[in-house]
Amino acid sequence: MSHPCHKDQLANLNRIEGQIRGIAKMIDDDKYCIDILNQIKAVKNAISSVEGKILKSHLQACVKDALSDDNFDIKVEELLKTLKR
Repeated sequence: MSHPCHKDQLANLNRIEGQIRGIAKMIDDDKYCIDILNQIKAVKNAISSVEGKILKSHLQACVKDALSDDNFDIKVEELLKTLKR
């Protein structure tokens, strides 16, 4: 089975990495708590967005392929285990 390419998410992850460095700088610069929390929330939302896009491609490719080769139950269990973390 081939896996979908997620390289289109690298730009988003690089932006998130920059946001996290910005948060560290805000803490180092003793910025206001609410401003720091707002940036943390933005990072969490950005990570959730990347997660959702990768999940969607997983469902559209990997799980779809599993329907044709009797591995569907395995893929469902794998996905549930991942989502419970």
